Amino acid sequence: MQVHSIQSLGTLDGPGVRFVVFAQGCPLRCKCCHNPDTWDFAGGKEFSVQELANRAGRYREYFGSEGGITVSGGEPLLQAAEVSELFSLCRAQGIHTCLDTSGCVLNADVRDLLSVTDRVLLDIKYTNDADYRAHVGCALAPVLDFLNLLNERNIPTTLRQVIIPTLNDTEDNIRALAQIRDAHPCVDKVELLPFRKLCHTKYEALDIPFPLENTPEPSAETMAALNAHLAQPT
Repeated sequence: MQVHSIQSLGTLDGPGVRFVVFAQGCPLRCKCCHNPDTWDFAGGKEFSVQELANRAGRYREYFGSEGGITVSGGEPLLQAAEVSELFSLCRAQGIHTCLDTSGCVLNADVRDLLSVTDRVLLDIKYTNDADYRAHVGCALAPVLDFLNLLNERNIPTTLRQVIIPTLNDTEDNIRALAQIRDAHPCVDKVELLPFRKLCHTKYEALDIPFPLENTPEPSAETMAALNAHLAQPT
């Protein structure tokens, strides 16, 4: 499996304390991407799934009742067969499995992967197709197809969206996101994440422009207002 990096005890990538594997390679080119160094599939380090499962198992005592392993990215669905094998090995050890994904790929390997996935963190980057095509590089429909499959399989799902001023920091967007949530009972949590620009140093190191260099970060007041709007009945 091609891996960008590993975080032994993460607390931001799913419930509880987690062993987080960041997969290398991504087909998308999100303008707000924090990790452009994960784009190139050839830029990672090769790990066997058995080695990753063994390493995750070393931290079982820290996981408690909620923690486990998360595979993030990049885009882990590009290596769905390998992640499926990894999750199967982890489940055999009683380790909870979580997939952090954009949901942009749906094929037989992905369907097999979901059969051994306990929770999904799904990035709904925008709520309309035009913004997806302009700022992500794919259509919205495949992401919603992926979410529909999660719903059919009753896989607990957290929706995540990075809030970017001038692009999706509106009540209309939050209302649309709430409608997506309410149409899919598998979704039990929605997280709004503030856009941050610390990643610009990675773009400089790669000698590529950061598309949102001049976009401001959202204020705490804006985030609070959008979260309050999200909590209102649709």
